[in-house]
Amino acid sequence: MCGVFGVTNVPDAAKETYLGLYALQHRGQESVGIAAVDESGTTRVHRGMGVVSDIFKPKVLDTLPGSTAIGHTRYSTSGSSELANAQPCVVDYHTGSLALAHNGNLTNAAELKEDLVTKGSIFQSNSDSEVLVHLIARSEAREPEDQILDALERVEGAYSLVLTIGDTMYAIVDPRGFRPLVLGELGDGHVVASETCALDIVGAKVVRELNPGDWIKIKDGKVQDLPSLSPKKHTRCIFELIYFSRPDSVVFHQSVDFARRQLGRRLAQEHPADGADCVFSVPDSSNAMALGYSDESGIRLEHGLIRNHYVGRTFISPGQSSRTEKAKIKFNPVRGVVEGKSVVVVDDSLVRGTTSRGLIRMIREAGAREIHLRIASPPITGPCYYGIDTPTKEELIASTHTVEEIRQHLDVDSLGYLSAEGLHQAVDSDKTGFCDACFTGAYPTVLPKQSSRNNAADRRIPIATS
Repeated sequence: MCGVFGVTNVPDAAKETYLGLYALQHRGQESVGIAAVDESGTTRVHRGMGVVSDIFKPKVLDTLPGSTAIGHTRYSTSGSSELANAQPCVVDYHTGSLALAHNGNLTNAAELKEDLVTKGSIFQSNSDSEVLVHLIARSEAREPEDQILDALERVEGAYSLVLTIGDTMYAIVDPRGFRPLVLGELGDGHVVASETCALDIVGAKVVRELNPGDWIKIKDGKVQDLPSLSPKKHTRCIFELIYFSRPDSVVFHQSVDFARRQLGRRLAQEHPADGADCVFSVPDSSNAMALGYSDESGIRLEHGLIRNHYVGRTFISPGQSSRTEKAKIKFNPVRGVVEGKSVVVVDDSLVRGTTSRGLIRMIREAGAREIHLRIASPPITGPCYYGIDTPTKEELIASTHTVEEIRQHLDVDSLGYLSAEGLHQAVDSDKTGFCDACFTGAYPTVLPKQSSRNNAADRRIPIATS
């Protein structure tokens, strides 16, 4: 999962992009980049491995002049944590520099890349986003919009794109609408971002969320709707509402905070914990779910776990060893809350089980009498091919173990997952249409014959997600 941000017709665009990326830091902590276009049409780019505040000091931002800029904050799957894969991608183009920032994953990128290499293309990274750049550059169409369309008609999978050609900005969402993208106004200019929280930080007014297949062009302060991409069944990523998006954002036309409270309420209905003394969240993404659970059940809400906010999101850490180490220092139980008590612990999801097992052990050691773990989503039984780091089916604990086996492994007194039906009812999917393939196995696209998540070391032409 990644965060993208773009701003045009606004002074010091790179500095606004810096702020926007700061708000989107939760979507990726591995690398960050900004490309800015000055008045002469020259594009300058700076990228680095790390978080926004470490890479973009004031002196660096001063080297990125111009009123148009795009930015990207990234996390990747295994095997692709390197500077070459940091975005935005920037290349020379016959009508000016082309810069591209991509959130998503192209499921047919490996096949396309192999074909492009055979025809003479030279790649600088193993990112699927660079495939798009080459497809645009090799198009025989005359106009930039037609070249972009040629490229998009060949790719499959998830893409929310912000790209510039000179000082013209484009924003595009794939026809299924896997990933969010929102348009805003800022003075005489416009902003495009993965989430509304990034618009809030720069003081932009929300205009609208881009729907699946939407494609807009922004030039000289004016927004032009280009012909929509060929329609397909909408499959918004339901995990955006469960985990990835910030609770203060509006994503897929609904409040993330409200959706998570509804998940918690539904969870309490399906898996009550009669006699429990208190309920608390595994902060921070499940905070609203614990609120909903408490409201519905009447069990007192407490702060039973304290999070160290100097540690990043363990789910999106690049490797398992890093993820495990961070989990050990990320949380600490409040002994006065849990000692001698029967507690309900609410979490948003259970992926590998490594973080949860360590947490339960800490809560036990803090003196909890009983621990009832409640998960506000169904068991994750399959990998995601659209940009989420669930590398192999074997790593997903629910794909190889029953709920009772997981309960025993985690050493909890009871374990309850939200049902798939409850999940969809909570987020009102009838109005929007969601992808829940990681829970149900109902993938909305043809899957790659050999997933890079499962066989990265064996691929002749490896592909990294964006």
